Amino acid sequence: MKNTHLLLYISLFLFFVACKEDPISSADIKVNDIQVELNPSGHAPLSAEVRFSTSESTAVRLRVVGQHGADSDVVQDFPASDNFELPVLGLYPDYENQVELIFLDAAGNALNTESLTIQTNVLLADMPEIEVNTPATGTLMSGWNLVNYLGYISSPFPQRPFMFDEFGDIRWYVNYRGHPELDGLFCDYGMQQLRNGNLIFGNNNSGTLYEINLLGEVLNKWPLHGYGFHHTVIEKPNGNFLATVNDFSKPTLEDVILEIDRNTGEIANLWDLTESLDDQRRAWQTGRADTEIDWFHANGLAYSESDDCIIVSGRTQGTVKLTANNEVVWILAPHRDWATAGNGQDLQQYLLQPLDANGDAIEETAVLDGAENHPDFEWNWYQHSPFLMPNGNLMVFDNGENRNYNGVPTYSRGVEFQIDEANRTVQQIWQYGKERRGDIHSQVTSNVIYDAATEHVLFSPGSISFAGKEYGKVLEVDKASGEVLFEATILPPRSFYIITFHNTQKVELYKK
Repeated sequence: MKNTHLLLYISLFLFFVACKEDPISSADIKVNDIQVELNPSGHAPLSAEVRFSTSESTAVRLRVVGQHGADSDVVQDFPASDNFELPVLGLYPDYENQVELIFLDAAGNALNTESLTIQTNVLLADMPEIEVNTPATGTLMSGWNLVNYLGYISSPFPQRPFMFDEFGDIRWYVNYRGHPELDGLFCDYGMQQLRNGNLIFGNNNSGTLYEINLLGEVLNKWPLHGYGFHHTVIEKPNGNFLATVNDFSKPTLEDVILEIDRNTGEIANLWDLTESLDDQRRAWQTGRADTEIDWFHANGLAYSESDDCIIVSGRTQGTVKLTANNEVVWILAPHRDWATAGNGQDLQQYLLQPLDANGDAIEETAVLDGAENHPDFEWNWYQHSPFLMPNGNLMVFDNGENRNYNGVPTYSRGVEFQIDEANRTVQQIWQYGKERRGDIHSQVTSNVIYDAATEHVLFSPGSISFAGKEYGKVLEVDKASGEVLFEATILPPRSFYIITFHNTQKVELYKK
């Protein structure tokens, strides 16, 4: 009898324990008062916000159902709560978007699902046509293509950066027409993603840096203390910003770099290139009318964390590495006409000596001068977007304008250089683009990015004029084989000058 009672007690105990530990069932989750607001900021038409509460704390998986199967879905998990305000990103224009809210238990198993329909408006007419020339092959670089777009129909401003997926569908853009500060936005080089997932850019019209989220909301801004913004801003590992600016108190433009303290907004450092370089050098500026004022034309920045130096691309001078004290480390450019810096330094001592494929010095005077190419080495001409690779090598987009001082032959390329700072030598390691010639030649703008995770190169010529068309291209290239794994053509209704876009970046909608 005692054994019978003991078994009964044990059974009842196990039953109550099981009931206590039973996970939330789908019947337990009650979703209250779902509200959907399309474009809550008024400036990101393919975004929305979903607000609701739940009867129990639970994690939620949001899924925007793609038009091309699972590979076109947008999926993001949000941590457990009982009150939610979720950003919905990656909607299609002019479409009844299907969005799912999938409620998850602690183990990540799906409980119940709420389905929503979000109707979006037609795409802005200024947006381009996108032709996918080479469909995605294999695993591409993570993220979507953020295009810092300058195309338009009736007015060239404001700029309207947008994102498109691997199927060529535009699924995010911002339009700041009507914004009290950003109406007429000209962010030049464009927007880049911060480590926190937001976007950073400068506005030429206001001389201010802005941080926005992907709903288009302005979260922070940093005035430039009377300096004028142009071209680019990047984030340092310490969170500060490096920006190319104009000092309007000087007779020259586009030759000052600022570091802005993210926390205080104050100027943490300043590089005046008229001090560290020679503002009288004119070797590259053939046919330009503004060489006295825009002698350097800073168009790109990279930061070297290992030695706290910056790398600056000057479209009409070359690429230069500078210390935090504005001292030259090296100069990557043809050797013609380098003389004395504004601070009195002899700049010829900083010129890099090119090496051939065997590591031997190239001594031909015409190659050093830039008048001829070597089979193993070519200088970069009117380059953009210096990019430091994980191995310490430097990539640039070599536009090729005025190549060898005559611009013949015409081609652009992405090129990797290995620089030995101790010996001041440079060796060409890799290039892509020369073989393609005219259909990817970009006279201005453009960029190149290397992704270590995939060992792919994003190659983006943004100002192509070829066969009677003006367009830009986005290519993802396998670095080892040179195979094009994805290629798309961006065809604007009308380009700005010949510029379709300034550059492209890979952006995560929801930063991990």
